[in-house]
Amino acid sequence: MGNALTAGVSGLKAHQQMLDVSGNNLANLNTRGFKSSRVNFSELLGENFREAQQPSDTSGGTNPMGMGGGVKVSSIDRDMGQGTLVNTGQPLDMAIEGSGFFCLNNGGGDVYTRVGTFAIDADYNLVDPATGYHVQRTGAEGIDDGFQDASNSNIRIPFDTALPANATSQVTLTGNLSADEIDPTTQELGSGTAYTTSTGTAASSTNELWQTSIGEDMDGTQNLCGTITINGTMPDGTTISSAGTLAVYDGSGVNPATTVADLLDNIRSTFGNEVTATMIDGQIRIKDDASGYSVTDITLTYAAAASNGTDMDLPAYWKILEAGGQATKNTSIEVFDSQGVPHILTGSFVKTDTINEWDFVMTSITGDIASIPNRRISRLSFLSDGSYGGIAGSTPDTSEFSIGLNGGLPSMDITVDLGRSGQYNGLSQFGGSSTAAPNDQNGYSAGWLSDLSVGSDGTLVGVFTNGIRRDIASMKIATFQNPAGMMGVGSNYFEASANSGDPVTGTALSGGAGSIRGQALENSNVEVATEFVNLIQAQNGYQANARTIRVANDMLKELTNLIR
Repeated sequence: MGNALTAGVSGLKAHQQMLDVSGNNLANLNTRGFKSSRVNFSELLGENFREAQQPSDTSGGTNPMGMGGGVKVSSIDRDMGQGTLVNTGQPLDMAIEGSGFFCLNNGGGDVYTRVGTFAIDADYNLVDPATGYHVQRTGAEGIDDGFQDASNSNIRIPFDTALPANATSQVTLTGNLSADEIDPTTQELGSGTAYTTSTGTAASSTNELWQTSIGEDMDGTQNLCGTITINGTMPDGTTISSAGTLAVYDGSGVNPATTVADLLDNIRSTFGNEVTATMIDGQIRIKDDASGYSVTDITLTYAAAASNGTDMDLPAYWKILEAGGQATKNTSIEVFDSQGVPHILTGSFVKTDTINEWDFVMTSITGDIASIPNRRISRLSFLSDGSYGGIAGSTPDTSEFSIGLNGGLPSMDITVDLGRSGQYNGLSQFGGSSTAAPNDQNGYSAGWLSDLSVGSDGTLVGVFTNGIRRDIASMKIATFQNPAGMMGVGSNYFEASANSGDPVTGTALSGGAGSIRGQALENSNVEVATEFVNLIQAQNGYQANARTIRVANDMLKELTNLIR
């Protein structure tokens, strides 16, 4: 009976632990990322009364005879199976679908969790808001952009760090240029700079030319500016250099005043009367006398007289108001300088007089422009199958615009990607309408982080106010050979143990780690129905062992009654 009492007591203790485990599981039914446990029982070794006997020639063998000493809890195992994932809509909530643990640092070392309820602290670090532990990263994402500190592995969310501006260095063009369209246009240039008369009104065809930037001579009686030299390119590409000069006066009456007509006449004569020069709203207009393909261009340079060194305003470049070609296709795109200031670059595709060849010319660009040393990409050729054929006569196949800026800024040298020769990944030439246009450029203004998301590989991606997306950091994920062997340390955290194996760290979707789902969390993997059954079994086991103790007690009472 002594064994019955001790066995019953062991049964009470074991089933009490079973009840405790199930109670803990149910208590954590709604704990994010909780992993349920189960109890395993084993028999306590009691006493062997008789050893086993092997069979003999005259008798059979006998089994050993013994009696157990009760029951014990042999193990309490964690079920590391996946809990259901639920969407939360919170951008910093994350869940791991599959194997792996988030890595956080508690100041003394790494700890591991399946719960991705993260937040940003006052220093812009990604942390567990319940404990303040720092979420860890891996790899070099975000370091070059200054988002992450290379000296530690904490993840920093750079809401206080600007993404620097990036000057446009490449523009990509795609689309079709019509193979059969013929609609000749007439090249026309505009000075952009508006000239005024001495009364401040816009100069017209016969007014005296007056520039407010011209100062008086030292004696205050006259205002001799200097000499304007005219250089340019004829419609057929012939270069004209210093073909005409012009002394410009202020019209004060001390010296003969130079009128607009004098300047325009000099321009006409310089171009051999192949263009018409007019003044409209104070701006000089130069228009070819004939329509069709043209490369007409002009520059005016100014040399101050010895008596007056004041500059005279001249056009930094001449806008092409209409490009001359056998057919044209106008387009535009926004580009950025080194300070992130946007400029609208307008261009025209012009069909040349050579079959299957076009030019792409920059007709204008907004902003404080000093000069445009290179504005025309000539001889874009196309093959008989309509594919892009490269730049005729150019080896290597170079295509670039160059734009000089005022204010001490570096020039904008923009490579134009037209596609690969013999392919259809850029420009093409087929019959029908022209659709060619820029579809991408790599510049942008400065921006600030406005939104954050996480990819399935654990890469945190930031969206900035300038529309640019940048990788901020890559989440550090750990896997274990035996995750059930990890040691729980509370607050949904685990540490490695002697039987879990060392952590193998990397990123999601690599090394056996699962994927990360953003704006989601993992629920507890507790099965309510299973735990209710466990409660019933624990209760039944407890009651049965309690009955064993009661019966043994009753038998002891009977024994003591025999001697009364």
